[in-house]
Amino acid sequence: MSDISLWHAVARNRRDRPSLQGPAEADLVIVGGGFSGLSTALHAAARGLSVIVLEAEIVAWGATGRNAGFVVPNFAKMDPDNVIALIGAERGERLAHFASASGDLVFDLIRRHGIDCAADQSGWIQPAPTAAAFARVRARAGQWARYGARAEVLDDRAVEALTGARGYAGGWMDRSGGVLNPVEYANGLADAAEAAGARVFETSRVTALEREGSGYRIATGAGSVRAGRVFVATNAYDGRLNSRLSRSYVPLRVFQIATRPLPASVRQRLLPGNQCVSDTRRNLFTFRFDAENRLITGGMHILGPGAARRVPRAIHRRLAEKLDLPDLPPIEYAWSGMAAVMPDFLPHLVDLGPGLLAGFACNGRGIAMTTALGAVVADWAAGADPHGLPVPYAAPSELPFHAFVRHAPNALLPWSMLRDRFDESAGAR
Repeated sequence: MSDISLWHAVARNRRDRPSLQGPAEADLVIVGGGFSGLSTALHAAARGLSVIVLEAEIVAWGATGRNAGFVVPNFAKMDPDNVIALIGAERGERLAHFASASGDLVFDLIRRHGIDCAADQSGWIQPAPTAAAFARVRARAGQWARYGARAEVLDDRAVEALTGARGYAGGWMDRSGGVLNPVEYANGLADAAEAAGARVFETSRVTALEREGSGYRIATGAGSVRAGRVFVATNAYDGRLNSRLSRSYVPLRVFQIATRPLPASVRQRLLPGNQCVSDTRRNLFTFRFDAENRLITGGMHILGPGAARRVPRAIHRRLAEKLDLPDLPPIEYAWSGMAAVMPDFLPHLVDLGPGLLAGFACNGRGIAMTTALGAVVADWAAGADPHGLPVPYAAPSELPFHAFVRHAPNALLPWSMLRDRFDESAGAR
């Protein structure tokens, strides 16, 4: 079993990039070489801005390279009606349109720039294990359809035919979602950004970010950049670059596993259309295949001593149980990563000062949301009023008792699992 992500292990388009050496200048400096930073670099460079990306490790080192490769064009736990109730009709509708279009944006970029990343716009499926949950996802599908989603409600037979998983009451599918290799996608975005004129530097950790004149001076171990604007695109890997920013979100550790390849006979039963699945349980159950027929799943689990070995085994057992696979092949890759969860589960632009912006768009929907966020941040970098952008914009809002709140998702997981079991047993009666 490897401790690196499957995606890093099999990526074919990875190439080394230099570290920043000496002084440089740019219109825009982006801190972080993940989806949001690279999408911003591509869109900003295409608008004629001079752009430098500073990545502390390598492209896709953080959450970008540690997810499951799902392209999901909507919000976790928030539907359009909830968003409108929270932030108002005009802003809420713009944000819903932003999210609904995000899946198409990802696959359009892949086609336009010829990114070879095992991409398949096959759709994302959300099954519901109970009748009550099915009623909620029927309403969800209708809401997203109003904002352009290619939404389709699925009865229990359709869910079983599409996924091979039994026991669901129904579900829905957004056909603009799909799957890809996230590391290859990120490397492809970096290549496209460089082709547009951006400069991407690896192993260039930012050690200081200081106001200087009307702009900023950004220092690394071996170089520095003067820039008019800075976008912090580190998500949960901020490295305490800004303490107020670090206390504005909840870091969530998510585990992933990939089995050894499954035989063709099993592959024909499970996800014959190559969609990806994440259900409505509080303790989310997900699965998809990669291009080599490895079965991939993940989720949260109870942390503590030995978690790095204990959790993957527990996730593997759950996968075998839920998909009725007593002879499920063993784990080939197991890895984990950190997601940043905002209290309202929505993407945000965070005002850190004049010309200094941070962005959060993950909340478990990283690939689609962060790619779309990059196009929005490029508008800001080109001079657009941030208050007029479709993503909420405000100063950082520090979470009270953050030292305790940051542990809440994993601490409350046993209670969430118990509630899932209660709901499903009640639904079976």
